[in-house]
Amino acid sequence: MATVTETRRKSDTARKAFDRRELLIGVSVATAAGALLGTNIKSMAATDNGWKAQLQKILGNATPAEGKITLEIPEIAENGNTVPFAVSVDSPMTDDNHVKAVHVLSTQNPQALVATFHFTPESGKAAVSSRMRLAETQDVVSVAELSDGTFTMVKRLVKVTIGGCG
Repeated sequence: MATVTETRRKSDTARKAFDRRELLIGVSVATAAGALLGTNIKSMAATDNGWKAQLQKILGNATPAEGKITLEIPEIAENGNTVPFAVSVDSPMTDDNHVKAVHVLSTQNPQALVATFHFTPESGKAAVSSRMRLAETQDVVSVAELSDGTFTMVKRLVKVTIGGCG
């Protein structure tokens, strides 16, 4: 039969083991929460300036003009998972005067560059349609890179009622 002293020792040892487990669990949870929070802060910062950095990467030192480019996208997207869009650029598509690329960017998605479409004079016309995911209400920007080194840009606001990513 165990004495009262032996029972207390076993109880104290069990209590210390439990305390260590609690401490380890608490530290693990805090570390995981900190990592997730840190990731969210980083991604929020990247989202805020990510599209501007991506736009700067595309444009370099050039200043885009308005016109020649048309972006068709719904003003209200009931579901951000699948938002249809169409981009077309008014260009003769000759060897001397054609659209080299069309870039589509989103201002609030975790990754700003949605798509890049490349064209040649053999493409016949610079037009494309597709679908994208939008995380929340935001501007969608389309930039056309022309063969003479100039750019043209258009921006449209899309109100998203159900977020699609992020």
